[in-house]
Amino acid sequence: MDNCIFCKIVNKEIPADFVLESEELVAFDDIHPKTPIHILVVTKAHVASIKELENPELAGEMVMAAKGIAHEKNLDGYKLLFNVGREGGQEIDHLHLHLMGGK
Repeated sequence: MDNCIFCKIVNKEIPADFVLESEELVAFDDIHPKTPIHILVVTKAHVASIKELENPELAGEMVMAAKGIAHEKNLDGYKLLFNVGREGGQEIDHLHLHLMGGK
């Protein structure tokens, strides 16, 4: 998607410090954090949202990536959140998982 900010980050057209990069995913700090630690786990392939997701393993990879990042950040408790569609609070039409935690 030409105007998708997450696609531009994935393609390194917009700089971001990745805390994780794999074949399928990248993760980086949210620019508008709601908690002290607020990381976005984003698919490299453009999928608009959970509604359009056809590969169920990808959602599992996202959750496991967030779990690994939470462990690296020494988070004992944290929140994982998928917003789906505008009515569900999704602001960017590119599949992403919020990892939020910290004191």
